[in-house]
Amino acid sequence: MPRDALSQARNDRNAALLDAMVLAASADGQIGPSELKQVLSRVIERPEFDGVRAQELSAMVEGSARRLAHGRSLEELLHGIKERLPNHRNRLLAFGLATAVALADRKATRDELGFLKTFQASLGLTEDEVSRVFVNVEAGDSLAEVLGEPLEQLYAETMVLVSAADGKVREGELSAMLENLAGDPVFKEASMEAAQQYLREAVNNITTEGMPQRLTVLAQGLSTHGQRSKAFRLAVRVAYASGKPSPAELRVLDLLQATFGLADDEVARITVES
Repeated sequence: MPRDALSQARNDRNAALLDAMVLAASADGQIGPSELKQVLSRVIERPEFDGVRAQELSAMVEGSARRLAHGRSLEELLHGIKERLPNHRNRLLAFGLATAVALADRKATRDELGFLKTFQASLGLTEDEVSRVFVNVEAGDSLAEVLGEPLEQLYAETMVLVSAADGKVREGELSAMLENLAGDPVFKEASMEAAQQYLREAVNNITTEGMPQRLTVLAQGLSTHGQRSKAFRLAVRVAYASGKPSPAELRVLDLLQATFGLADDEVARITVES
């Protein structure tokens, strides 16, 4: 994706996240000091807002309030937020941020709880997901605890990182990814529809968050040596699916090796065996 388009996608997502917080803060008709403080603290905490200076935050909140003032109904506003959030993980994050704001003063009003229920329905979140968000927020924990991604998603993302390294996905690479998804024991519990969704989510994650952030997520989510070796093996299969990997694909394999802390001799063995 061109740099300008990538930047626009991130800006759209971040604006949607901010709109969710401001809507939650104003659900009872006003934005109190504790709610405003919670909005600002959550913006500072989230990696999606890296690079935003403290002095910019108030202007961002004011800009969000102006955007929301033009909405004709709550349903329209919530639909607009959902449309700017590219995947389920971002939608769950938006709900978590809104919940943190609504509970900023340790109690939520009836209007705030009503807003969260409507927001949940708009985003298509389950009761279990909502319960985990509330437990996390009430405990004062980071939302990262709620946003953990399934291993299958992370394995799929390692393959997509390699296949998209040179800006295009070759037919052989796509076939290799689908074969891995269909036949590898890692994906034995996933239907083909779910497996394809993993690939779509992976593309969205890389597009909106960028490779450095996603490598960090992979390092945190794939925490054991066995998981990291498996992910690297899947990436190698994709890289060599069309014969000789491109220089860009080899660079991504090097980044994955460094991210996962794999030794050179293990990488050489995986490459030969794959």
